[in-house]
Amino acid sequence: MGPPAVTTTPETTAPVSTAPSRSVPSAQFIACHSILHLDARHVLAQRAVLDPQIMHRTVMSGFYGWVEPGDPDARAQMGILNLWNLDLRSNKLLIVVQSRVQPDWSALPANALVDDVTVLPVDLRVRRGETFGFRTVVNPARHREVWKDTPQGRERARLRLADTTPRHAREWFAERLQPEGAEPVGRAGIRRIGATGDVGGMAVRILPKLTFGDSHRGQKIGRAEIRGALTVTDPDTFVQALTNGIGRGRAYSSGLLLVRPRDEAGDM
Repeated sequence: MGPPAVTTTPETTAPVSTAPSRSVPSAQFIACHSILHLDARHVLAQRAVLDPQIMHRTVMSGFYGWVEPGDPDARAQMGILNLWNLDLRSNKLLIVVQSRVQPDWSALPANALVDDVTVLPVDLRVRRGETFGFRTVVNPARHREVWKDTPQGRERARLRLADTTPRHAREWFAERLQPEGAEPVGRAGIRRIGATGDVGGMAVRILPKLTFGDSHRGQKIGRAEIRGALTVTDPDTFVQALTNGIGRGRAYSSGLLLVRPRDEAGDM
């Protein structure tokens, strides 16, 4: 497409502006996505679905050697997040794993897989004002103040609750949206996600709570799946949310934010 037309008269010529155009703020998101299709009837898949700690170990088994064994923040260093979905009708367990480093899934039993593992590089330019469709599963933890008996007497404490409702999940997510011009960190130190959206128009589904086995006997994780659209207001903060995840429980299949440009067809 050529330069804009210039209107002239016999006496004068309209000047052509040489001022540089203002660039739209943007940031780059780079990661690796692994798509695992497991047979839900295989003992590995059954155990992973029944215990979040086993699911965590299954995901981490693809990243041996990148950090020192026993490193307490190995998952965070490698940027590992995951999201899974169990289809009971087809007996398939789909696991999506995001990482900063390349995985090696050769340790997974061949008979546990119903399809080849797909490993995809992600290199996405994120621009302010751009709209993405998204899907995430979050742990929308909420708290209740209770009184507890301590050696110093009765004291007020905050009890974290595993249960949630669609209303609570929407409120939790709304606190993390970032309107244009808002700071990346909100009240009470809540980290925002660099994007805004219509919370009322988002689809929220409360998922079954996950209960830990022997390692954390009795502990539960509340989960909610949220789908909708997000418009980027702060590209750097948005890329941080994509890279690091959002909320608590990120070691246990919560917090991965999957996005796709709205002009691309297909469901999330």
